[in-house]
Amino acid sequence: ADPENRSFPAVPPHPPGPDAPRSGFEERAARAAREGWAADDQLIEPGLVAVSVPVRDPVTGTIACAASVVSHTSRHSAEHLRVTLLPRLRETVAAMEEDLRAASARAQTPDPAAAPEPEPASVPAPEPARPDAAPPELAAWTAASKQELGRGFVESLARGLTVLTAFGEDRPALTLTQVAQATGLARATARRALITHEHLGLVAPGPGRTFTLTPRVLSLGFPPLSRGSLPRIAQPHLEDLAAEVRESTALAVLAPGGEEIQYAARASTHHIMSVDLPVGTRLPARATALGRALTGPGPAGYALADQELEAGLRAVAVPVHDRAGHPVAAVDIALHAARRTREECVSALLPALRRTAARIEADLRTATRFTRVPLT
Repeated sequence: ADPENRSFPAVPPHPPGPDAPRSGFEERAARAAREGWAADDQLIEPGLVAVSVPVRDPVTGTIACAASVVSHTSRHSAEHLRVTLLPRLRETVAAMEEDLRAASARAQTPDPAAAPEPEPASVPAPEPARPDAAPPELAAWTAASKQELGRGFVESLARGLTVLTAFGEDRPALTLTQVAQATGLARATARRALITHEHLGLVAPGPGRTFTLTPRVLSLGFPPLSRGSLPRIAQPHLEDLAAEVRESTALAVLAPGGEEIQYAARASTHHIMSVDLPVGTRLPARATALGRALTGPGPAGYALADQELEAGLRAVAVPVHDRAGHPVAAVDIALHAARRTREECVSALLPALRRTAARIEADLRTATRFTRVPLT
């Protein structure tokens, strides 16, 4: 039982309680049974209109499924949809039922050429893997290091990595005291970590009792970074944003020539009517919020497109900057105009959009410290 209709995330739940208004579902279902079709005039979602016709099983005559035409109120009213498209929908359903009838007849005709499938040969079960008597190479190496260094070898991975992150562009060389202060670790813990990293070749002693990172530290992160791209960096952030605002989100870059944008990553939502443009789609930059955010978002730092590319479509976008502060991409939230006004797009969606762009920029800055990151 689902009295509040909460099993479908795209459908608004019914208000609980005995005083909640009746949905009228039974009356609409009875009318659809009498007339052979049904209409949906913004019952599921504001701006959504649809007409549907049942498709019947040719053998039993029962309803097997339903076919529908869905539109937006910016293009059709429910009555206009019924007048203009219901006749064509009925013709399509009749053709579907005829195909089902022919397929059912073919399925009931035996094929004399068909032969029974031979019994599959039994496959012997694989032998159980033998345990390896020798310890793994890495385990043997760390055990030898532990035996050599004793208490000077720190086994806590989290603390060791924290010491490495204390170094940066503005902190290329640090003393033991500075490392302890930057990480919040005790001096003794920081000292053991530096001893361990020096043994591993990740840090080296410098002048004035300082330590510096060595090029070998790149081996910890460069392999995955070298396979990264801006869409891969942005994708988890777009998915988090889509889940937060329950609208479609996307990242785009300028296509060669600068006249068009190209979608590089996207995350969809659970709305029945949502903006779902595949990656690689190109659109005119001047008619989209993404394009305006890339080419000149204005003093407010964002761009808003209100039903300029297509009736009923609104979008708000902000740029994504590289390490030098240049806009290299843009992220947006796109939705149907019936769900939010222009003002609500700015007040309710823009803060989350800006936080997402900042997170993408932070990850992009980290990645481009070590390698070139492709934009697509």
